[in-house]
Amino acid sequence: MKRVVDPESRDGGEEEAALIGEARWPMACAVLAAMVLTFLFPSEVRLLPRWITPSIEAILLVALILADPGEITRRERWLRGLSIGLVVLLMANALWGTALLIDQLVTGGSITNSAGELLKAGTVVWLSLNIAFSLLYWELDGGGAATRAHRLPRHPDFAFPQHMNNALAPPRWRPRYVDYLYLAFTNAQAFSPTDVMPLVPWAKLTMATQSLVSLGILSLVVARAVNVFS
Repeated sequence: MKRVVDPESRDGGEEEAALIGEARWPMACAVLAAMVLTFLFPSEVRLLPRWITPSIEAILLVALILADPGEITRRERWLRGLSIGLVVLLMANALWGTALLIDQLVTGGSITNSAGELLKAGTVVWLSLNIAFSLLYWELDGGGAATRAHRLPRHPDFAFPQHMNNALAPPRWRPRYVDYLYLAFTNAQAFSPTDVMPLVPWAKLTMATQSLVSLGILSLVVARAVNVFS
């Protein structure tokens, strides 16, 4: 474990804080899953040809892995720009698919004539959207994974249970991607915070947006599917 001088560290107030990097592979697996889901998007909810968006995402992901392999620790402005660009692309793709799906549901497009196809499309879009939001939370909280590796912010954007009770986590605990993945999926299903509390405006507004979009997808898809079955 590397050590760096960090006078702002909140890990026990020590001047010398441990550099605790996060493995790249969970985030990479999430991006790969989002790419696969994009291939599964029906043509009715896809703006660009099937291969364009995943190809760009793959290029950005490979660049991130080559520039900072293993643990995520490099705090370079251009590297963070690549990571944010990848997340923005994933979000744009998921939100656009969501908008097209809702348009199909409202206007009665061809995809709504089959309950099976509709449920498949709704599931793919919903999963893609939640993965994108999980990566957004992961990227923005506390300045990103590389910044969290060097130090935890004195005032975090999200309050995890481990932040509020030191007995629940080992010393120098950091939230990992899986924590943000859990946050995204529970927020999408409960339509409200569960055990992770948003503390700053951007976190509250983003979680509220995800809840509203998720509610719209689930309610409209289920209602239309029941109507088709009946």
